[in-house]
Amino acid sequence: MRNLLLVTAALATPALAAPPTDAPAADPGKDIVVTARRLDTARDAILPSLGAGDFKFTRATLDAQPQGADRNLTSVLLQAPGVTQDSYGAVHVRNEHANLQYRLNGVIVPEAISGFGQTFDPRIAETIDLITGTLPAQYGYRTSGVINLRTRSGAFEDGGDVGYYGGSHNTIQPSATLRGSTGNLNYFFSGSYLQNDLGVENPVATRNAVHDRTKQYRAFGYLSDILSDTSRLTVFGGTAIGKFQIPNNPGQTPAFTLNGRSTFDSSLLDQNQRETTHYGVLAYQYAGDAVNLQVAPFVRYSQTRFSPDPQGGDIIFNGFADQSRLSSFAAGVQADGSYKATDSHMIRFGLFFQNERTRSTVTSRVFPVDAMGQQTTDQPISIIDTGRKSGQLYGIYLQDEWTLSPELTFNYGVRFDRVDAYTREQQLSPRANLVYRPAPGTTFHIGYARNFTPPPQELVGTTTVARFNGTTRESEIPFGDPVRAEREHYFDGGIEQTVAHGLTVGLDAYYKKKRNLLDEGQFGSSLVLSPFNYATGYAWGVEFRTNYSRGPVSLYANLARGQEKGRNIVSSQFFFAQDELDYIANHSIFTDHSQRWTASGGGSVTIKDGIGTLVPSADFLYGDGLRADDPAGIVPNGGKLPSYFTANFGIAQNLDGPGFLKGLSVRFDVVNVFDKVYEIRDGSGVGVGAPQFGARRGFFGGIRKTF
Repeated sequence: MRNLLLVTAALATPALAAPPTDAPAADPGKDIVVTARRLDTARDAILPSLGAGDFKFTRATLDAQPQGADRNLTSVLLQAPGVTQDSYGAVHVRNEHANLQYRLNGVIVPEAISGFGQTFDPRIAETIDLITGTLPAQYGYRTSGVINLRTRSGAFEDGGDVGYYGGSHNTIQPSATLRGSTGNLNYFFSGSYLQNDLGVENPVATRNAVHDRTKQYRAFGYLSDILSDTSRLTVFGGTAIGKFQIPNNPGQTPAFTLNGRSTFDSSLLDQNQRETTHYGVLAYQYAGDAVNLQVAPFVRYSQTRFSPDPQGGDIIFNGFADQSRLSSFAAGVQADGSYKATDSHMIRFGLFFQNERTRSTVTSRVFPVDAMGQQTTDQPISIIDTGRKSGQLYGIYLQDEWTLSPELTFNYGVRFDRVDAYTREQQLSPRANLVYRPAPGTTFHIGYARNFTPPPQELVGTTTVARFNGTTRESEIPFGDPVRAEREHYFDGGIEQTVAHGLTVGLDAYYKKKRNLLDEGQFGSSLVLSPFNYATGYAWGVEFRTNYSRGPVSLYANLARGQEKGRNIVSSQFFFAQDELDYIANHSIFTDHSQRWTASGGGSVTIKDGIGTLVPSADFLYGDGLRADDPAGIVPNGGKLPSYFTANFGIAQNLDGPGFLKGLSVRFDVVNVFDKVYEIRDGSGVGVGAPQFGARRGFFGGIRKTF
């Protein structure tokens, strides 16, 4: 960073003597580029991983993969070590449910209410980092993994691209980006639209789902004004809007009678969900010689609406039909800074505050029942349940990066967090990481972190279960304790070794001991999950990774073994059956998202073919299978789904010209090459709502023009 400061100063300072008349004029644009690069480097240095694992996807990596720039974020993350596939676009990092934090340029973007929509489009990212392990003190709240997208800024080149992608499942996906600079102002804009007939995983094994159309819109904008050589003001934000039909499972048997009607074709159900998220960040950055600061106010609004079948199909099959509207507005500020106290000590500090206002309105149509639980009338009644809540999150941290020697770094610190919402709790959390580099290409790390994870306020319901007594929605368990924050002791250690030029291998092991282990499940028709706690829990795992990159060849492979278990459900008990609660109270069980083995890998080759570059690519995903009901019907989550292996293939031809052909790229992709039929979920297990199958083989093609 100091060298970059000197470069900037040399470019910006006038010479003492008059230059020759034929000397080239100063280039203000070059000054801006150098300053922007230095400020980016300084911003990233405020929040380094410092002993935690950091798996990085660069822009080149993202483009050189099957589906390229048109791949969704879930598919990208599944190629990182220890990431498990689940339904509704969810992923699990190190066998944890959710507990992922999303950041843009280091700034937390509060999580949205979403069942299966994705807020962020990978095309906006210059790099995507997945940070795991014993996180330094600057990372709080969601700690199984931090996904940081460093957005494209437009500071380094003017241009953009426009493209069209489509194929199987009636997929249509146009997109465009624009980037550049004018004076001190840098900008980047991105927009995309997606339409297909496989918006949610198919509940049956058929190639095409029934009633599964989705329309999704995403937009993002970034503006940065360089105020001086040491400061800039940045504003960025975006929107994601998704409309989803809920896919149908044909052949279901009706269980209730509505207005004299006791038959209904389940393939004709018309359930729909709409998800909306808007977010924005205003960030001021100062990067001096010793002090580096970023202060970032932020806002986020999220809303999810679920509409049941208008003809009453839900209530005929389930005995209830919910129409729900959930919304959340969050606003706050994040401030982070660093101070270089001495050559051996880098002090980092920061604070976080968020106020969130959540609202929920659920209108349930149900049937009255008698003491034996039998329907007494075919005329439904409506019960309205509303909730309003304001909650706050507070956090502050202080840490020191102590360079003990050129080979040994000790990063230690502490953070304090408090949540005041449906639960009022707080915790002081020490963190420590030791990194040892005994020789070039060899890195050892070991760390400990005490973590505090508040329950997601936007997902905590306020249902008073007593109001459903005497109806088809009466709970077997008449009470539910409040959802509490998870508290965790986290231990992690590993090694990374460069074996040969371009070849690196890594091994990492971890163990987590938990109190009030947070989990989530689907407990209604709406595809929005609800949280609950196990009193105690633990997780452990081992991850192996390797990558090779030399010249035109890039290869990687990851293998992970792990599990997570919980014991005694102590909140939201009304979601469960009594026999489940009784067993789990006295036995540790696998959490429903625990998977023993996970593997991923792939690669690409860049071939110069005379008209540009030809880039074939491939990747694969192996899953040992998520949990399911015990075949013997005794142990909750005591069964396991079959393992599966899927592979994807892509090939892109990038043209160098002449004329209009310059910057043109044509690609073809095959997803699930071997047409593997596999279940992600079978509809059984603790908190699992419905079966879902992975997508069958699909053929896709696209064309993109870069200018």
